[in-house]
Amino acid sequence: MGRPPLIDVRERLSRSVRSKLLAMVLAPLFLGVPILLGLVWMWGTQGYQQLVSYKVSSDLVTAHEYFAHMHQTMAVDIAALAGSQRLARAMAAPGGAGIGRYLDEARQQTGLDFLYLLDTHGALQGTTRSRQPGAERGAWPVVRKALAGEAATAIDVFDAEQLAAIDPALRQRARLSLVPTPNAAPDERLEETRGLMIHAAIPVRDEGGQLIAVLEGGVLLNGNSDMVDRINAIIYREGTLPLGSRGTATLFLGDTRIATNVRLFEGERALGTRASRAVRDHVLQEGKVWLDTAFVVNDYYVSGYEPVIDSFGKRVGMLYVGFLEAPFSAAMQGAMFTLFAVFVSVSVAGCVLSLRWAQSIFKPLEQVGATIDRVGAGDAEARVGPVASQDEIGQLAAAFDGLLDTLAARRAELQRWGDELDRKVAERTLELQAANATLEQARHHLAMTEKLAAIGELTAGVAHEINNPVAVIQGNLDVMKEILGPAAEPVREEIRLIHEQTHRIWLIVTKLLQFARPGEFAGYTEGVDPNALIADCLVLTRHNLERRNIDVHVDAAATCKVEVNASELQQVLINLIVNAIQAMPDGGSLRLRIRDWEEDGRTVGAAMEVCDTGQGIAAEDLSRIFDPFFTTKKGSGTGLGLSISYTIVERYGGHISVASKPGQGACFTVHLRSEARYADAPTAPGFTARWIETRPRR
Repeated sequence: MGRPPLIDVRERLSRSVRSKLLAMVLAPLFLGVPILLGLVWMWGTQGYQQLVSYKVSSDLVTAHEYFAHMHQTMAVDIAALAGSQRLARAMAAPGGAGIGRYLDEARQQTGLDFLYLLDTHGALQGTTRSRQPGAERGAWPVVRKALAGEAATAIDVFDAEQLAAIDPALRQRARLSLVPTPNAAPDERLEETRGLMIHAAIPVRDEGGQLIAVLEGGVLLNGNSDMVDRINAIIYREGTLPLGSRGTATLFLGDTRIATNVRLFEGERALGTRASRAVRDHVLQEGKVWLDTAFVVNDYYVSGYEPVIDSFGKRVGMLYVGFLEAPFSAAMQGAMFTLFAVFVSVSVAGCVLSLRWAQSIFKPLEQVGATIDRVGAGDAEARVGPVASQDEIGQLAAAFDGLLDTLAARRAELQRWGDELDRKVAERTLELQAANATLEQARHHLAMTEKLAAIGELTAGVAHEINNPVAVIQGNLDVMKEILGPAAEPVREEIRLIHEQTHRIWLIVTKLLQFARPGEFAGYTEGVDPNALIADCLVLTRHNLERRNIDVHVDAAATCKVEVNASELQQVLINLIVNAIQAMPDGGSLRLRIRDWEEDGRTVGAAMEVCDTGQGIAAEDLSRIFDPFFTTKKGSGTGLGLSISYTIVERYGGHISVASKPGQGACFTVHLRSEARYADAPTAPGFTARWIETRPRR
């Protein structure tokens, strides 16, 4: 009875070097290459799908931002009209005779399709080309928000009657015949008569800030080829879609294309065609974003759809971008087939060469095997344990395994010693760094404590020795004015000057108290928008800026709020702005930049920069700029402004830094966190700051 074939194969592989080499040469060709090609095809297909999905996703984001920019631009235009003097004059005219004419002119200048002026109850004012005064507009959410004092912009759907009430020409523009489209959901309608409108309403206020009217306007998007062509030009500019693909952009009302650069025939836009049922259900019914291949009119496109939401919160349309898939798919398949051909060719050539080279390996292997036998027989240290393989390569592997095991053991021991040494060095380094940090912190704290101790003693003495005499002076001045009555008129100016100087003394003492115990001057904290706060600071310092002929450049791009007392932060920023103004007596440029503050790739707060183009700060003064009583303003200033600002910001876990070169201006940067890390303000031992009443006793 013969032996099973499988046992014969195993035995031949176990005892024959030639059989093993043959198996090693042929295995990659008949087993490894097909598996590798399958993996390459799978990974390549997945990578291709991820790549095109990411591409169309980023394109959709760009289209969304441009669409939102259109809303904002229209709102800005209407807001400019709401604050214009021409509107105010038209409203002030007797009987409102000029309102209708002004609205028509403003509508044409801004490119709006309609522009209404509403009273505070939502009724039309004046006469327009389509409506008479008194028509009610308050049913629209954007109008209701504007009547409540809030500017609003949204997408809204106007039916045919509403469009005709505005202007019969708008109803005609919106009217669109529906074109039968493959894969679209059934629809009994023959035409689309509704209009998709960018709809905005802006409050109009008088000089006192009271709501006196609302400006309502809109732009019809049906047939707006300029918009979709602009989106297409931005996203798919020349060179961004190789291989003959082309990009498209579309705006849908429901599932109907109302503005598109998809072509139905040569030169004709596919207006009135509809999205496929799968896309409509996914986007309009489920409210999800579509990022996948879809059938668009007459071909497959890599497509991105997102729902368009109206002011009532309903999904009324879709925004679409995409590019033709066929060129990309053909290129991917061609590359994969080329790669497969290269793989197979290289594998076959490698197998042929390996078989030829194997003939030259057999004989040396037999010699090496004999040498290993002799070494194993004569050198006890060279012997290793038994191995499973019984041929010459197995013996060689066993010998080398033993050598490698020995070398590995030695290397492991050396590595262990090296790791232990590195660990000890790292531990000592960390301990030294920690000790240095602790020492530096203690030195800084000691210096601050010594300064505040001196300030505390000085403040207590000043408060006691100055404010009481000042209070007596003020009280006696009031008594003198009451006693002299009209007789004090010849010295009225001198009395006023005395009052001002005593008040100035009180302010200096108050600053000393605020620096020594800033915690007692702090108010409640809140989430403060630094972008809005910097605008308020510019309003408060506008007079000084204009008087010095200083140009202001604002870059307010922070996306988060900071936790701080708003008044204290305003005090810090105004102090920095005023210092910058004083550094530019002959005019210059003031740059205010608000940005996010990031640590370890995470946004933790905001950074506020105040930069001037003055003479800058001398290098020897930079290290002392935040020291109390230090000032470069000879003859003016107390030297406490920056010290107080530094203490306020440090109390909330932030910090102030300064960069300057003589002759190139200075730049102060305030870092504050979204979640404050409160720290008790350093206070001199035994010193208690207190308010000093400076009003005269009666």
